[in-house]
Amino acid sequence: VQLVESGGGLVQPGESLRLSCAASGSIESILLMGWYRQAPGEQRELVATLTSGPKTKYTYADSVKGRFTISREYAKNTVYLQMNSLKPEDTAVYSCNAEGIITKTANINEAWGQGTQVTVSS
Repeated sequence: VQLVESGGGLVQPGESLRLSCAASGSIESILLMGWYRQAPGEQRELVATLTSGPKTKYTYADSVKGRFTISREYAKNTVYLQMNSLKPEDTAVYSCNAEGIITKTANINEAWGQGTQVTVSS
């Protein structure tokens, strides 16, 4: 299973970015997809997750609530992170995470993408 992120870049404060993460590898289902970030010298932190089920569950870090929105396109095994009103403190490497992956040949607990840099600076 591979997770490939895209959409990072350099933006000014107040601007928006949309990150994408596409999962590939004969995937039949993924229970949870989400985004984490790690700033220089800091520990990796949860940004947002989306858990599938009878009722979809969303989790957001307090620091991004009201500004970031996570969504998922199931047919493409892709998760998005719409980031609005970006702040300099949002600067970090953003990594995609998937958990509870079922493929045609295996069950995989967890997978990570390689990360994409988001820099918010004037």
